[in-house]
Amino acid sequence: MAKRKRLTPANSEYLEGAGAVETKSMFPTGAPIADVARDAAAASAFEEMADTLARARTEGRMVLSVPLTAIQMEYLVRDRVVVNDDDMMALVASIRARGQQTPIELADLGNGRFGLISGWRRCQALAQLASEENGAQFGEVLALLRAPQLSSDAYIAMVEENEIRAGLSYYERARIVAKATEQGVFETRYAALAALFGSASRAKRSKIGSFVTLVEVLDGTLRFPGALGERLGLQLAKVLAEDAQLAVRLRRDLTDAAPVDALQEQALLSDVLKLQGTGKKKTLTKRKKPVLKGVTDQIQPGLALTLHADGSLTLKGKTVTAALRQDLIRWLAKRT
Repeated sequence: MAKRKRLTPANSEYLEGAGAVETKSMFPTGAPIADVARDAAAASAFEEMADTLARARTEGRMVLSVPLTAIQMEYLVRDRVVVNDDDMMALVASIRARGQQTPIELADLGNGRFGLISGWRRCQALAQLASEENGAQFGEVLALLRAPQLSSDAYIAMVEENEIRAGLSYYERARIVAKATEQGVFETRYAALAALFGSASRAKRSKIGSFVTLVEVLDGTLRFPGALGERLGLQLAKVLAEDAQLAVRLRRDLTDAAPVDALQEQALLSDVLKLQGTGKKKTLTKRKKPVLKGVTDQIQPGLALTLHADGSLTLKGKTVTAALRQDLIRWLAKRT
């Protein structure tokens, strides 16, 4: 019978060497799996945060700091035609003391440029402050980005902001209706009225529509359109609709009369209504501004001050400029 060959045990040195090599290849020093997992989690969190910030910016939920010089102020035809000096001074004083409290609204035009939707008065106040000495900190404006799908959306946003914050005159409301229609943003005046003032009552929209007639006839001729009252404006719109030739005469007569203030201009317009009621077509005459009597002192060449009996003061002369007026207002504000 053949003898079975007895197997000898494996050499332990070979086993140790092979085991060491296999173990090192399977579980390298430093546990990289944990490092990779940690890096992957950090990268995922960063991407999620970046995506959240990007969406917040584009959706108008993030307040941005934008240079005033990067804003196109005439991106839309502005609805406000008159800015009250006292209101502007109060706004400038507030921003100077407390900074800008409410962001404006902008449309991203690309290439670092932005179109102004709402916040024109805040931009003007900041520009005035930035032009002053040590006013560099006012050269940036806080803003929210809006992404209007249509031009009409941008106009609606502008009107809504002004309706809420500071009421417009009927003339100013009608003017934005006329301009938006003229630029093709809306097909008709009625479509513009319904979209821009959809939340207003039917009666209010009707009055705005009547004022559109005045805008179409007198825009650029009236010197103080924002001061035109509701009653006088509606009466004028009615007579203009009844007499097609009146518009031509009215523009000519207002230009010739050259009213110096809102009261004089409205007095001239009232004359039109009176003449229209009598059927006469009389040319308007320029009314002279009443002369106030008092004691006049010559302050300096080109500047005279008159003290009136009622305590009022009048400054006259070549040196009475807009700059002097602003300096005087600032000086009076500090004294009070």
